[in-house]
Amino acid sequence: MRVIAGEWRGRKLIAPKGDTTRPTADRTRERLFSMLTSRFGDFEGLQVLDLFAGSGALGLEALSRGAAHCTFVEQDRAALDALEKNISTLGADADVKIGSVLHLGQARQPYDLILMDPPYETGAGAVALDKMGRQGWFAPSAWIAIETSRHEKIEVKGFDLDCERDSGKARLHILRPAQ
Repeated sequence: MRVIAGEWRGRKLIAPKGDTTRPTADRTRERLFSMLTSRFGDFEGLQVLDLFAGSGALGLEALSRGAAHCTFVEQDRAALDALEKNISTLGADADVKIGSVLHLGQARQPYDLILMDPPYETGAGAVALDKMGRQGWFAPSAWIAIETSRHEKIEVKGFDLDCERDSGKARLHILRPAQ
């Protein structure tokens, strides 16, 4: 697994051993960031939130492309070890919140780009989107990207689906807070 583009292009990322964490495939990550680039133009100065972060590949990709800062949220110990090593190796401007995405509470600041890669077939992405939307985590102009299995739909009151694209076994959903 490698960073696809930007300052750290080609740099290796480590993932935790075992099957508890399912890193986003390089091709799927490339497709997702192409979709996001067409919406943002560039990532300069963005505040990014990477939920269900795992190895941190999504948030680190955003940082490599110019995002100002990324907050990662993860609860699995093996994933946290890999995430912290990846952040350290790259010298990323990031912080890590240890614990469940669903127990974060009120936001201190809203984020511009939210990346979610929850466990497949659990509905955790929709639950997190609903709860965190009510707790001020998303800026009004935010873009939210959620990776699910191809069989899952994301429909949450207060959010508009911009597009969905299938990529291998994954489905990528791009949403915005409803205006």
